Amino acid sequence: MRISIFGLGYVGVVTAACLARDGHEVIGVDVNSNKVALVNSGHCPIVEPGLGDLLAGGVQTGKIRATTDSAEAVASSDLSLISVGTPSSRQGSTDLTYVHSVCKEIGAAIHQQSKEHVVVLRSTVPPGTLKECQDIFENVAKFMPVHLAFNPEFLREGSAIKDYNQPPYTIIGTSDPVAEGAVRKMYAAVEAPVIVIKPETAEMVKFVANTWHAAKVSFANEIGRVARGFGIDGHEVMEIIVRDTKLNISPTYMRPGFAYGGSCLPKDVSALLYCARMMDTPAPLLQAIPVTNNLQIELVAQRVLQAKVRRIALLGLAFKPETDDLRESPSVVLAKRLLGEGCEIKIYDLPVYEAKLMGTNLAYIKSNLPHFEDLLVATPEEAIQSAELVIVAHSTSKIREFVYSSCGHLQVLDVNGAL
Repeated sequence: MRISIFGLGYVGVVTAACLARDGHEVIGVDVNSNKVALVNSGHCPIVEPGLGDLLAGGVQTGKIRATTDSAEAVASSDLSLISVGTPSSRQGSTDLTYVHSVCKEIGAAIHQQSKEHVVVLRSTVPPGTLKECQDIFENVAKFMPVHLAFNPEFLREGSAIKDYNQPPYTIIGTSDPVAEGAVRKMYAAVEAPVIVIKPETAEMVKFVANTWHAAKVSFANEIGRVARGFGIDGHEVMEIIVRDTKLNISPTYMRPGFAYGGSCLPKDVSALLYCARMMDTPAPLLQAIPVTNNLQIELVAQRVLQAKVRRIALLGLAFKPETDDLRESPSVVLAKRLLGEGCEIKIYDLPVYEAKLMGTNLAYIKSNLPHFEDLLVATPEEAIQSAELVIVAHSTSKIREFVYSSCGHLQVLDVNGAL
């Protein structure tokens, strides 16, 4: 393919060198004439292991050249990649000035040449940016078709070439089959599963990936500080933690839904925070865990109250399905909150209904819902009798089937987002 890459920064140069190695003809475009001159002379404008030789090889074989002329680059390519910078503004928002500017340049060139073109946005941008780019192209390129896609990169400095060659997946954010086909062809030499999704979802995935990496670094550092207070090697602790790929490093617990509860997580988070306070060790990320968990329950309560209903069916009371454990259950907290607001609640949870509660489990529910037996019913049909709204706390297959078949006339709030 003939590919132009707008922006010869870190991502642009790495991508250019790798695409040329894979047989594509690449034209780098940058407003900085010094970068352009460096590339054309076979010298790498950034420091990255292995990149200098790869770039020099591409220039020597004629697969890579650079220019400051946007119109020439578009005219000489079938696909344009946008890899310009998206710095933060003072308020923390993403500055899209360079992205918008390049879109206008590419759009003007497309209009001038009167031929359709594929444009792939690779810069990290907030959801909705590709739609903004589409509006710019429609305004500037006029009636010439522009096929758009968002293709996030997952390159780490210091291992960028390896990351390019062995990505976890290739994400194509588009609904345009022409753009999808062009991106697939561009990465034909890269062996990785291809995920085609909406542009907004793809844009969000990139933000979430980087934020998750930042959260992991911060979490490990806080654990290291607390461990040090006990005289424990935090590195050893975390090395053992990441060996567990069944729970610790896995999809488990990584789905948006309702708050956590049960006999372990709330208690142990609280205990670790207490230890940190006693050692005067700052742990703001750990402190935020119960705060955001409680907020998840409160936000559900607010949605129910905003619906202006009084009669509610709650499907699921235990902290997770197929158990009778009510300790620290978010459903118990939610029911208590709504009862305090004057709501009438019927609760269906068969394991709890059939259980003989005792010990701390019974003490917990009695202290939060003293007359909970009067709220429990034996069937989901009883729970929705006279109900105005159904809260689905347990999204089991049986509950989902019941909701689909019997609750079409009611407002349904699935706190796990499965319905």
